[in-house]
Amino acid sequence: MNRPAAGSAPRRIFIDKQSPKAYHALVQTSEAVRAAAADAGLDRTLVELVNLRVSQINGCAYCLHVHTRAALRAGETTQRLGVLPAWRDTELFSPTERAALALAEATTEPADAIAQESAYTAARAALTEDQISAVIWVAITINAFNRVSILSKHPVQANS
Repeated sequence: MNRPAAGSAPRRIFIDKQSPKAYHALVQTSEAVRAAAADAGLDRTLVELVNLRVSQINGCAYCLHVHTRAALRAGETTQRLGVLPAWRDTELFSPTERAALALAEATTEPADAIAQESAYTAARAALTEDQISAVIWVAITINAFNRVSILSKHPVQANS
């Protein structure tokens, strides 16, 4: 049994490496969710906004790093990324994006039943049933990846 030196914290296990079959199943789920989102007509920037907003709520530095880069590659602007935590207070996001972001937040914090009902009602007005399903699945999947990275303490390396 590996024990940490006195006074030091134990090194975290990278659970994605420790249990690769389980992690691979999560990656396959993510690929299926990404395809469902595309089939539902959700563009990549919206999917990345959902990934980022959920990762912000969960405080997952690694996923924020990965999905900020993905959002920029997909054409997202730094202005919108910078104000994403306050998306409700801007006019920078479309009704579809606003509905998706509210639904993603409600999926991430499901204990708030009033916010969840409000988000779902707004989603029904702005999104198709396929899009609602896809947004919820995107949020569920990134929540799972957030937990893998947070509990593993995946490091964020400085860009070179």
